[in-house]
Order: sequence, then structure tokens, then C-alpha cells
Amino acid sequence: MNELRKAQIKRKTNEVDINGEFIIDGSGNTDVKTGFEPLNHLLTLFAFHGLFNLKIQATGDLPHHIIEDIGIALGKTFKEALGEKESINRYGCFTVAMDKVAVEAVIDISGRPSLHGEALTAKILEGSFDNTDFTFKHAEEFLESFLQHAGISLVYIVKSSEGDLHHILEALFKAMGKALDIATQIDMRRQGVPSTKGVID
Repeated sequence: MNELRKAQIKRKTNEVDINGEFIIDGSGNTDVKTGFEPLNHLLTLFAFHGLFNLKIQATGDLPHHIIEDIGIALGKTFKEALGEKESINRYGCFTVAMDKVAVEAVIDISGRPSLHGEALTAKILEGSFDNTDFTFKHAEEFLESFLQHAGISLVYIVKSSEGDLHHILEALFKAMGKALDIATQIDMRRQGVPSTKGVID
């Protein structure tokens, strides 16, 4: 494939203003300014380890609006950049260890978005990210919006009951980046869309 798969990030409402660019066939270069340092960090890890180029700047009124709309904008941009999905692997799976935590992310670019997570104990998902206002609920809001508008199914499994929320989310976003990198790779043996239906919406 000679042309880079990329698209512009643009979403402006009465509540948010989001701009940037997403390149699937990148090298992991990032410039992320969301107004939330934990989300900046997580999206940087996602793009760096997925070898995506991500530039995004977001402003808005409420944290909930900004985080959710970043997910919407990035999801739509990802779907646009991916194009017709011809010859992609479609599936990807990767496990990342972060200190005492291991998280597996399983991806299907199916056109049927969903998010499902399993953890050994709910306690490890409590609390906040490094004593900030950013919680696991905020991360889930982003993921739900991103997956819904990108047309991706994600199942994640937290494989260790030790570790804090910081390490869990870092491992999750790294694993998601790596799994999406695998899923978006081109397999030249595959002619057309990787579905027996002949289409992925």
C-alpha cells in the first residue's frame, strides 16, 4: 500500500472544539493536548505503541463532554482513515505487562462496536489516576465513544489482581494500540474485505 491511511480530526459543537490528525500508517509520533494529563498520557501510549501518528487538541466546557467527544471524533477519524478495510487483518490480540499488572486486549474491526471487560477483582478499578480527577469511568466513557464510532469490538481482560489504576489503564491502552496495529495491517494474500459477507459496515 503506497498511500498513507489518514484523516483529519474535526469536531465542533456548542460544548467542544476538537482538531487534529490521525495516521494509521505512522511511526508513533504524537502531539496530544486534551486538557486532561492522564488522557494525554494514555492516548500518547496508545498511538506510540500502535505506531499511529496522532495530533489532537481539544477544548470544551465539562470534562464529561470533552472526554466523550474526543472518543467520538477519534473514532470517526479512525473509521475514515481505514477506508474500505480491504485486505486488513481485521483481528488483533496483544497482552501488555506493566509492573504487577497484565492486560490483554482483543480487537475485531467488525462494524459491530462493543466493549466488554473482565477483571479479577473490581477493587483494582476503584480510585483515581495518580490522585487526579480522572477515573476508570472516564476511561470507559472515552472507550465506549471511540469504539462505537470506529466500528470496533474490544474485549479486555485484566489478568492480575495486584497493581493500581494507573498501571491497569496504561497496560490497557498500550495493549489496545498494539492489537489495533495488528488488526489494521495489510495482508496482500487477502483480496477484498475480510468478511464472508463481503462487507464490513
